[in-house]
Amino acid sequence: MPPYDHPWILTGQGTAGIEIAEQAKALGVTLDAVAAPCSGGGLATGVALGVKGLSPTTSVHAGEPAGFDDLARSLASGTKQKNEKLSGSICDALLAPTPGDVTFPLAQKVLGPGLVVTDEEVLDAMELAFREFKLVLEPGGAVALAAALTGKLLVEGRAVAVVCSGGNVDHATFKRALDRAGGAG
Repeated sequence: MPPYDHPWILTGQGTAGIEIAEQAKALGVTLDAVAAPCSGGGLATGVALGVKGLSPTTSVHAGEPAGFDDLARSLASGTKQKNEKLSGSICDALLAPTPGDVTFPLAQKVLGPGLVVTDEEVLDAMELAFREFKLVLEPGGAVALAAALTGKLLVEGRAVAVVCSGGNVDHATFKRALDRAGGAG
């Protein structure tokens, strides 16, 4: 079994979803949607299980890089799909070949449609995260934010949370992101 597809991973990732739902509730906010990065499905599905346990009407979505959107295509078709290639995106942490055997059946039950973003949209999200929030995000960790910023995850007039994760980004990629807006790099 691949490491991203172990039931313990789902349990651990589910705590992030629980924290999101509890923090929203403490603020008096009913979440409309949540999005999280997706590789094999452990984080996105785990987050969905945690969120939906406390907020069943909240839609939860997995964000993936374009061309490596095996989960989005799998959810749309109802059968596991494979990526044609395993490299070629800056979102190298998300390049799983296919959804996991454990995560896919759960994803079909708890995830809404997948969100697919380009590398350019990810770079824009990384730049904004640093400029506005002083967050250093690795490319794969910025896909959900990219989906919200591009309107692929509808946010206007809605209460939405996005999971941003990881700071493992090489200097050249991070500089490329910051330079997009004449950034602080």
